[in-house]
Parts: sequence; structure tokens; C-alpha cells
Amino acid sequence: MFAMDSSHQSNYKLSKTEKKFLRKQIKARHTLLRHEGIETVSYATQSLVVANGGLGNGVSRNQLLPVLEKCGLVDALLMPPNKPYSFARYKTTEESKRAYVTLNGKEVVDDLGQKIILYLNFVEKAQWKKLRPQALPPGLMVVEEIISSEEEKMLLESVDWTEDTDNQNSQKSLKHRRVKHFGYEFHYENNNVDKDKPLPGGLPDICDSFLEKWLREGYIKHKPDQMTINQYEPGQGIPAHIDTHSAFEDEIVSLSLGSEIVMDFKHPDGTAVPVMLPRRSLLVMTGESRYLWTHGITCRKFDTVQASENHKSGIITSDVGDLTLSKRGLRTSFTFRKVRQTPCNCSYPLVCDSQRKETPPSFPESDKEASRLEQEYVHQVYEEIAGHFSSTRHTPWPHIVEFLKALPSGSIVADIGCGNGKYLGVNKELYMVGCDRSQNLVDICRERQFQAFVCDALAVPVRSGSCDACISIAVIHHFATAERRVAALQEIVRLLRPGGKALIYVWAMEQEYNKQKSKYLKGNRNSQGKKEEMNSDTSVQRSLVEQMPDMGSRDSASSVPRINDSQEGGCNSRQVSNSKLPIHVNRTSFYSQDVLVPWHLKGNPDKGKPVEPFGPIGSQDPSPVFHRYYHVFREGELEALCRTVSDVRILQSYYDQGNWCVILQKA
Repeated sequence: MFAMDSSHQSNYKLSKTEKKFLRKQIKARHTLLRHEGIETVSYATQSLVVANGGLGNGVSRNQLLPVLEKCGLVDALLMPPNKPYSFARYKTTEESKRAYVTLNGKEVVDDLGQKIILYLNFVEKAQWKKLRPQALPPGLMVVEEIISSEEEKMLLESVDWTEDTDNQNSQKSLKHRRVKHFGYEFHYENNNVDKDKPLPGGLPDICDSFLEKWLREGYIKHKPDQMTINQYEPGQGIPAHIDTHSAFEDEIVSLSLGSEIVMDFKHPDGTAVPVMLPRRSLLVMTGESRYLWTHGITCRKFDTVQASENHKSGIITSDVGDLTLSKRGLRTSFTFRKVRQTPCNCSYPLVCDSQRKETPPSFPESDKEASRLEQEYVHQVYEEIAGHFSSTRHTPWPHIVEFLKALPSGSIVADIGCGNGKYLGVNKELYMVGCDRSQNLVDICRERQFQAFVCDALAVPVRSGSCDACISIAVIHHFATAERRVAALQEIVRLLRPGGKALIYVWAMEQEYNKQKSKYLKGNRNSQGKKEEMNSDTSVQRSLVEQMPDMGSRDSASSVPRINDSQEGGCNSRQVSNSKLPIHVNRTSFYSQDVLVPWHLKGNPDKGKPVEPFGPIGSQDPSPVFHRYYHVFREGELEALCRTVSDVRILQSYYDQGNWCVILQKA
């Protein structure tokens, strides 16, 4: 298989196979430009972009470099993290031309044993803007080789995963790992322990000598009385979380056995720091790293790590010339904590459950409670954030535009929950009117010369059967009970004439669907000083030459820590009735269907209005944080809800970048 320029093609009839290859090479070129901003050139240069040859495809440096070196001396191989392509710079243009002809269409086998076809194109320069140097989160320390290999073997052999399940210390089978507790059982539904119910036997005797040594050497100040042993198989992990302040003392230490791992730390401002925890190392979290930063392990079978052998622990840097993949092994962690007997008085009161004045609301058990919850955590919040919210909602989503432009000229259309009115002017041939619960958002619509008024989506003051179509985009998920969500649907159907259509979007619990992450998950910011990941909201998927659907975007706020959310793995939603609503960590997967999602207000809030400042400690310009209630929908839930409404048939249902969507028609 080889690539040909247009002059060759004019004098040579391509075979069917060559035509297919050429189409895929051109598609790869267009995809790189559209989604990553990488512009290829038609003439030969020293530099090539290798589509499908990236860390995001499971292709490591050790696999790709020998393939490239068969064609000449490779000056540099740049492999950006999580991207399905890489850049190769050869010593001479002749060598890069040889690689272009020889390797285009070549199959390589990734670290999972799957075949991947490479597509090469010339670029003017092989470059990737570096991130600013990162530092470990304050209070975080990684101590390498804290124990010997003999001691590691002894500790691993001491864990009996086959003992009687009636034993109170026996393992719990979580979706993402096996776990055993000692001293006190760690409850994942609230990230806490029951201080009045210690487990019999305390900590295993085998741990005493290690703990005493760490005390003497100053790594810990309190002797732990609670231990959790987690066993992670390759591909397993633990969601981002903060151990509850009131439950444990300042120090939390974790011993890594059996295999290395990359743990992700995230600050509330969105900064993410990946930290390598080598085998037989001790992670010590104190101060800010323990109380303010979330920590978690992403579910994957390979970690992006430094390629240089002298780099063992600490931050995984942004040097794309020194990144590769490391296959995970079976890892066991011993995490030690000291149960706190007095309230926490840390320096982070806004995220401290001991010092926080207000507790998160409970899941509503009546229509009255649901209405009160929506008033405080939906209506009031959008009034406060309307200006900032509007500034992030400027690009109409393609499938919604397609629906509106397909409607007959002269159609009367209602946008229920119109926000800042970004869809009211999409099709000038329609008569569109919007309504929203927020006066401030409606005022923005009027400033833009759109027709809009204030009302509740459960009681729209429009005559029944008067609309040819309705849209409801990202609204129904703000209603706090199933009955109220059905009522919102019934109100939309009431407005439609017979034969009228409605398009409805709700946020999906499944933010990873068909092995593709939504833009919401991809939008996580790693560091300031980084260029926008070549458009961070539109990453390329595993294969650059696969069909890529045209998806809309969903903006969101920066992330804040989840204090009391379940840390059990998987997408299993937790039953939250009779419990506090969890605070979701932005740009992460959902682990409960009913959540509070933070919004960090940018800019100066209105004077005189009480706000909750929440920014980096010591910041001179703290960002107020507000929490919005959401019920995120499972697959099939929206369709099931529509079927409870009479005189309706579903014309289409689909998934659009983290949203479940239906088009329904009134009979």
C-alpha cells in the first residue's frame, strides 16, 4: 500500500483497494483539521502527523518508534497525552518521504493486540505547546521504596480474599475492585465510618512494625486505627472523591503494592495533576491535598507515563517527547486513616462538613418538597448566574438546528425553557416565542429582540393546540420527581396541535456511550497556560478515520469537590431517597441520578447579594459557587416517560453528546 500525489493519479488508474485507502487518508486529514486544528500540507517536509498512531489509540512509544525508524533517523517523536495521533520529525525530508510512502496504510498492533492502520500526512512543523510546569498539590508526598520486595510479598500474602464471607472484615464486591476493611468499616454511600461500631480485632498485627517506623520517621503523626485494602485489576479504578473531613484526621496514607498506578488529583478550579505512585511507594496526603483536592483512579488498562527510566514517581509532565504507555498490573493498596473524635477545624471551611453552615438538601419525598428544592436549587440559581450562564451558551447544537430548519415556513414554535434565546433566531421563517422561569434570562432574550416571557414550564399561559412545534432543551432534568417530569411533558403536548412535533433534550447519566466520551467529560481543564487542546471540547475518537457524528456541545462550570457522594465504581446510580443529595464533581461520570451540579460564577457578583466565595485559598478574587439540581436520565428513561403521556408517539430517539433526546408527535 502506498500514497500517491495528484499528478501520479492523473496518469494511473487506481485499484479499488487504493481508492479505499486514499479516501481514508483524506478523511484522516480532514478530521485532524476539523477536530484538532492540525493543518496538513501537500508537499514533502521533515515532519509527519501519524493518524491512529497515538497514546489515545493504545499505541505506545516502544511500538511506534521502531516502525518509524525503519525509514530513517527520527529526530523527535511527539506523543500528546490521550490523543489518537503523534508527530514524527525525521532528520531529512528524503527520510520522511520514505516513511510517507512505506508506512501509509501499514498495520500495527496496539498494546491490546488489536490491529490499527496508520495514515500519514506531511505537516509544516511537528509541535505541541507545552503546559506550564506543575507542582504536586500542597501537602502531598510520595515516598519511593518505603518497604522492601520481601515485605511487599509478605503483606500481599497476608490478605485472604477467600475467607468466610460471614467474617465482618471480609471483602465487599464492588464493581471496580475488591475491598476489605479493618478497625472500622468504610461506608461508600457517605464516605464515612460509624464511630460507634468498631470492627473486632482492630488492624492486623502485621501492620504494626510498618506504622511504628513511619511514625518514627515523621511520615505520619497519628497511629491509624482504620485500614481499607483495595485490590484493582487492570481497567478498574475509583471515582474522584475527598475523604469526609469530619471522619478522619489530617493524614491519609496509602501503600501501593504489586503494580504502579497513576492517580489523578483535581483542584476545584479545574486544575488536574496526574501523579505516578510506584510499586512499594507510600502516598501521604495532608493539608490542602487531603481536604481540598479530589483524588481518584481512572478506569483504564494503560496509563500515560514518562518514557525516561529515571522518572519513577511524582507528576506526569507534559513533555510530549517523553510520554509512553504503561500497562497496568494487579495492584493492591493499603490505605490507613485515623478516625477523628472531634469536629474538623481545617483551613477550608467552605468544603468542610464540620464547619459548613448549610448541609446539602435531602431528596424530596413530596411535591411540596420538590417544588421548594427547585425554587432554591434551580430558579434562584439561574437568576444569580444568568449573565455568566448566557455567555457560555452561544453555539446552537446542530441536531436542534436541523429540527428547526426542517419545519414548514410560517410554523408557530414554542421554546419551553428558552434560556438566553439562542434558538429563537435560528430559522427566520418561523414564528418563535420563548419562555423561561428566569426573569434575568428572559431580559437577555428581549435585549436581543426576541419574543419571550416568564412562566413556569408546568403552567405555560398559551392556548392548547396552538403550536406547530415545541422544543425543550435541557429543562425537564431540573424537575425533582418523576411526577413533575411527566407533568412537564404533558404541558408540552398540550401546547401542540394534532400532528405537531416536539424535540426534547435531557442530560444523560451515561456520559460515555458506545466507547466514546461525551464532550462534557472531555472538557476537563488540566492546567493554565495550556493551549486549548486544539479545541478541547471536540476530541477525536479512537480511530480518526471512523465516522464521526455531528454532535452539539454542552458547556459547564469548573469542578468542585464532592464531599459525601458514593465512591463505589461503575455507573450504578445510588438510591438517594431519605438521604442528602450528592454534590457532583464536574467533568466526571455520574454515580447518582439525582445530584447537585456546581456552577462557579465568573466576574463580580451583584453588590449586596450574599454569595459563597469558593476559590483557591488565599485568592484575592474568589468565585462564588452555586449548586443546580439535576436528575440525569438513564438510557430508555426518557422514552418510558413519554409513553406515559396519552396521544403521543415517539418518532425518533437518539443520544447526542451526553444527552438523551426524543422527537415526539401528538396524535
